[in-house]
Amino acid sequence: MTAPPPPAALAPSRPAETLAWTNPQRAEAFRSWLAAVAPRHRLLPETVRLASADASFRRYFRLDTTDAAAPTRIVMDAPPDKENSAPFVQVAGLMATAGVLAPTALEWDESNGFLLLDDLGRQTMLDVIDPARPEAARPLYDQAIDALVRWQLSSRPGVLPPYDRALLERELALFPEWYIGRHRGIAVEGKLKERLERSFKLIVESNLASPGVYVHRDFMPRNLMVGETPTLGVLDFQDAVYGPITYDIASLMRDAFLSWDEEFVLDVTIRYWQAARKAGLPVDEDFGAFYRAVEWMGLQRHLKVAGIFARLTLRDGKPRYLADTPRFIAYIRATASRYSELTPLSRVIDEIEGTSAITGYAYGRV
Repeated sequence: MTAPPPPAALAPSRPAETLAWTNPQRAEAFRSWLAAVAPRHRLLPETVRLASADASFRRYFRLDTTDAAAPTRIVMDAPPDKENSAPFVQVAGLMATAGVLAPTALEWDESNGFLLLDDLGRQTMLDVIDPARPEAARPLYDQAIDALVRWQLSSRPGVLPPYDRALLERELALFPEWYIGRHRGIAVEGKLKERLERSFKLIVESNLASPGVYVHRDFMPRNLMVGETPTLGVLDFQDAVYGPITYDIASLMRDAFLSWDEEFVLDVTIRYWQAARKAGLPVDEDFGAFYRAVEWMGLQRHLKVAGIFARLTLRDGKPRYLADTPRFIAYIRATASRYSELTPLSRVIDEIEGTSAITGYAYGRV
């Protein structure tokens, strides 16, 4: 593992006025709101600094406090005309009820989209993992499984939006539109279109057959925080839905920024399956059938993310995400080549990537 971050008192800080704002009125609204909530939470507004930004329009700031029990806090800047913070607040409450460590919304300026949150630390699970040492990463994955099982056990239908056929189909449509059409510049028509449609139908039917639970939708090491306790914190959960139980374990083991060999993927997936069965979650009693469902669910995610990463580059001016697209193409080719029903999808990938069909199967690092 890498060295822990310095104490908050020693962390570099900068005044609020140096934060970049494209809208002066929003900057002033932020300063006024922060000054108003500061006394209640013993905040030091002059220490606010950028903590991170993500693929959306949200930004996160960190600032110091005079509270020894909570020396730092996080502020989410989520412009309400671009980001709806209500799902974040709702799911944060659901996670707390489930016994999952997640940021609590301590303050929420709903009209301006400012939230004051707990600070779960500076290191993600991705930060401390050595991809060359899967055995060393196993305890962290065990913690992730524990959090996932807790989250899924708390599931109730009708609380979160459904991960239904319409949403599955919208996600898959991102791949031909943004990755094939706009990124690769290939017209999606004729035999290529027919093969995609046939494969997408099979993928959707497979995923709809899985039992429903709460789904984080981005449950991966980059969104899991490593702290002082053997409990991982969970972030970036605002897009949670109610849908296939296979999704989050597929997301965890087929990561956007990290690849493992199949042996380790299988091992952790078996550990999750065993924990889920013990907890009474509705996973298939046959691991082979469950693993197939996980792979097909992962395929849905890979196709979606490849499309999203292309869109982030071409529409939103965030090219760094496209650099990880080859990882997803490798995932797609590996899974599609394993199942004869998905041969049409394999041929599409070979055609658009200018590659020949693969004969082996591995999750090798890409």
